[in-house]
Amino acid sequence: MREQWRKIRRASGYLLLGLPTAMLTTMVPLLLVAAALSTGLGGIGLVVFPRAVSGLRRWAEWHRRRAAALLDRQVSARDMTLGRGIRAQWRQVLDDPGTRRDVRWVFRHIVTGVPAGMAAMFCVGTVVFTVFATSLWWLFPSDTPLRLLGAFPVTGWGSALALGAVQVASFAVLTWWAVPRLAAFHASRCLAALEPSAEDLLTERVGELTESRAGVLDAHGAELRRIERDLHDGTQARLVAIAMRLGVARESLGDGTGDLSDLLREAHEGAEEAMTELREVIRTMYPPILADRGLSGAVAALAARSGVPVEIDLGELGRLPTAVETAAYFIVAESLTNVAKHSAATQARVRITRAGGSLLVEVTDDGIGGVDETGGTGVMGIRRRVAALDGELVVSSPPGGPTTLSVELPCES
Repeated sequence: MREQWRKIRRASGYLLLGLPTAMLTTMVPLLLVAAALSTGLGGIGLVVFPRAVSGLRRWAEWHRRRAAALLDRQVSARDMTLGRGIRAQWRQVLDDPGTRRDVRWVFRHIVTGVPAGMAAMFCVGTVVFTVFATSLWWLFPSDTPLRLLGAFPVTGWGSALALGAVQVASFAVLTWWAVPRLAAFHASRCLAALEPSAEDLLTERVGELTESRAGVLDAHGAELRRIERDLHDGTQARLVAIAMRLGVARESLGDGTGDLSDLLREAHEGAEEAMTELREVIRTMYPPILADRGLSGAVAALAARSGVPVEIDLGELGRLPTAVETAAYFIVAESLTNVAKHSAATQARVRITRAGGSLLVEVTDDGIGGVDETGGTGVMGIRRRVAALDGELVVSSPPGGPTTLSVELPCES
């Protein structure tokens, strides 16, 4: 019982305060329109409008916290600070999905807040009025007596107490039943308008994951470059020095036989094999030519070494993330290897351009076509490399050719 009365008090206070705030909120659309139109008055609106939207955010956020407190929910605080610069502020308020939710809340608060607040005021006000009016029935003129339950006049203490008790009990029951439900309905509508929808949350989550993935790939690329430098400048240099010393030792001993000579020969050959394997590992981790000549120079080197004449068409690429640059290099390298081994082509063409936030790589040959991704042609490896960057691979290879491999790699978060 006590808990129910506490809910009624909270709900009544919520709705009775929500009534005047809903009435004040009816002015918000006019204020926003006036702030937007004031841009024509010497550009005043350029400064005023973002601040008006920020003020709306604070107004809506206050109601959001009230609604969450009534429903005993936890809500995270929203950012209410404006950036620096007029252009940044306009971009912030126009691109922020929360701005549209705030505007949506304005109309929902007006439509639900005014009727719910008036209903609560009628229920609670009638109970309070009846209590006071019943005790002061004798102050009413005899020709216009106090009337309770809508039509029954009060003529004495008996009728006053009887009719007053019935009216108080009726509206108390109505308040008991209706006010908490009206308050919960209004609060839930308020949160529904201001909280992001499931689709908005999914979009925000995808954006966060995309940004974090881009950061991880950049960090991974930087780490690969560091390891490549360490192996190239440290481990490989030491192997070269060891191989040279072993070679000098073999020269000093001559070409004689014996256990020591055999051990030196095996150690020398093993060191040279280790250097060869290490160079291959370094090349597959992060090709040094990318660091030296960039993607354009690296692709040109691949074309020069290809067993098929290759035409190169490179657009303005700008600065690319390390992971994207490396992936593009290996895609071209694997594609040209496939062309030389399997296509029987006489000409190939590599085209790399940048369109907005994507890097487009296209490799075409005039070979026999009919690429089978399951036949060990390396296309599956390319597809996995592209998928790791959330890219897209399209292979067009009808029998008889030509074969076109088109890749789109996102280069921005």
